[in-house]
Amino acid sequence: MNKFDQWIEGYPDFPKKGILFRDISPLLASSEGMSLLKKEFVKVILDFKPDLIAGIDARGFLFSSLIGEAMNIGTLMIRKSGKLPGEVIEKSYDLEYGSNTLAMQQIDSLKGKNVLIIDDLLATGGTMKCAKDLIESQGALVCGCAVVVELSFLGGSELLECPVVSLTSYDD
Repeated sequence: MNKFDQWIEGYPDFPKKGILFRDISPLLASSEGMSLLKKEFVKVILDFKPDLIAGIDARGFLFSSLIGEAMNIGTLMIRKSGKLPGEVIEKSYDLEYGSNTLAMQQIDSLKGKNVLIIDDLLATGGTMKCAKDLIESQGALVCGCAVVVELSFLGGSELLECPVVSLTSYDD
């Protein structure tokens, strides 16, 4: 049993039949779980030497803020289209049935920076790859990606072409 399994619940056939939804809500509600999460993330992320941590809308923001504060580094927001002011760059990516668009603010000082992307879950890798492309389009280097849960059987980490760390992984 993984040390985070006690805080991750599985819901069969949600949001549709055949899907086993991994819910991290109990982890978010546990001060013990969040303290352990912060400790474990910082331990593995230190080796990447990030200048910034980018969180993906919306649960990724929780972790980018927590880890950024713990490591004394800033955070970036990768948002859904239409949610950011100012000069914004966007990129669309395909989903199983349709597409989605992510956006981030144009940041001139991002060029040459090491950025680590963080999110709650890695499945097929489409969302994380889109975020990676957005960051790299501004001249930054994505030094790695970190997730709480990886659904390794879907192969998302292979799409990313950078190191990926997960606090827990499921093969089914």
